[in-house]
Amino acid sequence: MGRKIHPLGFRLGVSQKHYSYRFAQRKDYPKFLEGDRKIRDFVEKYIRTHVKSVSNYGGVGHIEIQRKTDLIQIDIHTGFPDLLIEEQSLGISQMKSDLGNILGLESRNLRVTLTGVTQPYGEPKILAEHVASQLRSRVPFRRTMKKTIELAGRTNGGGIKIQIAGRLNGSEMARVEWAREGRVPLQTIKANVSYCYHPAQTIHGVLGIKIWIFRDTQ
Repeated sequence: MGRKIHPLGFRLGVSQKHYSYRFAQRKDYPKFLEGDRKIRDFVEKYIRTHVKSVSNYGGVGHIEIQRKTDLIQIDIHTGFPDLLIEEQSLGISQMKSDLGNILGLESRNLRVTLTGVTQPYGEPKILAEHVASQLRSRVPFRRTMKKTIELAGRTNGGGIKIQIAGRLNGSEMARVEWAREGRVPLQTIKANVSYCYHPAQTIHGVLGIKIWIFRDTQ
């Protein structure tokens, strides 16, 4: 039987890095882990709620959290930093104040920065959110996969694999469909492979979206 392993954890320390940094005792690990999850969920929900044209500009690639003695630094890697800053009555300051209220921190103990992703469609999380928005709009899944591969192909020199599972196009039987372009060496530890899983809630049920992107750095 094939034994599956998470592609990012498999390469941790080789071609992947941690997105949360902290110095703490072992007993505090669950508390900080839960806090990091709340921060990431809040930031993604805030952007999804307040930025109306999120599907046109991409989304959040990843969020890095660094916990220091009296400071929490949050780096948001997004495909539209200028859009969020220029949005009226929104921006980093409003997000920072709301996040401070949730975590019970003062504004001086919280630092939020936005970093632009040079190639938004080279991030699997942004692509997965794009696929989910298309599926929620009842676009046929084969056309969605083909269009997504074309978007990623413009900025990627390696390969991409997309897999969608569930009641595709509203069929009675759930099934798994996938498409690949280029090469995606999942068993090579040194290969720079990015991965994302994203569920999409449709009127027919939940569809699971998985995207692997291989960047050929040689």
